[in-house]
Amino acid sequence: DQDVTVEKILLTHGHLDHAGGTAALSERLGVAIEGAHEDDLFLINGLDEHSTKPGFESVRSFVPTHWLKDGDTVSFGYEIMTAIIVPGHTPGHVVFSGAKDKVAIVGDVLFRGSVGRSDLPGGDRATLIRSIREKLWPLGDETTFVPGHRPLSTFGHERQSNPFVS
Repeated sequence: DQDVTVEKILLTHGHLDHAGGTAALSERLGVAIEGAHEDDLFLINGLDEHSTKPGFESVRSFVPTHWLKDGDTVSFGYEIMTAIIVPGHTPGHVVFSGAKDKVAIVGDVLFRGSVGRSDLPGGDRATLIRSIREKLWPLGDETTFVPGHRPLSTFGHERQSNPFVS
């Protein structure tokens, strides 16, 4: 309806709520899957077990067309974004950073006023906090981020006010 062409699927991490429909969508649209980092393979392989649960008939594991590494670039349309591996929520969580527009797609690493869960398999709270401070803050206070849940914010706002990482 919006007259858009889907070029590829960018995957931040392998949790069910972000990757559950990836296999079916990739097949239906005939597009590649880029991401997450290979350290999330165990999560993606575990998606199959959800296929037996009500409401998750299309949930199945897959192999990304391209696993991302720190510093890889991904492009779509006129955009070029850099993949940054930011572990802690999951071991292979990827953040996509667009320096030109000062925007980052952060998945479940950082939220307005909070941070991602670290109590799920492969998560680690100390690693998550360190990753945010060492890998996201250098992108600049003015960078707007798009989280996997909740409203947009900026790194500057979170650096000043977020009780988990300020």
